[in-house]
Amino acid sequence: MPVIVIGADTPVGEAIVAAVLPSAAEMRAFVSDERSVDHLRSRGVKVAVGDISDFSHVEAAALNCFCAVVVVDSATDDRERAFAGSPHEMMDGWCRAVSEAGVQRTIWISAGDPPVPFPAPTPEVATVAVAGDLDRAAAEVALLEGLQSLPT
Repeated sequence: MPVIVIGADTPVGEAIVAAVLPSAAEMRAFVSDERSVDHLRSRGVKVAVGDISDFSHVEAAALNCFCAVVVVDSATDDRERAFAGSPHEMMDGWCRAVSEAGVQRTIWISAGDPPVPFPAPTPEVATVAVAGDLDRAAAEVALLEGLQSLPT
């Protein structure tokens, strides 16, 4: 089933793409950094490039995906975000975008404490804390993404 990684141009986003790609029926990535596009496309990833705070663009990129992996740090890093000012606005916009796109599972990824509580925009929601170990976090995401349903 299609998977999208929002913030795939972050270190943890790149690790998640690498971990999930072998088992994903279709891998998509939403990035702001155009320098990451060629590398992702060369691996067979469908790439959308734009402002991650342009929620209509995020929604279009996530359309008909089963799972959205959202890298929370891309709401607070140094990238430009023209359509949202705060991390709370970012997460609220991502929630609307993945919900409107028909996504069934959201996996929130955070290296630190989330800027706001993780919302539940889809029927299934999980969170993964990076805690400095990108490979472990990516492996956990790959495991969660591959489950028939998330444990309750």
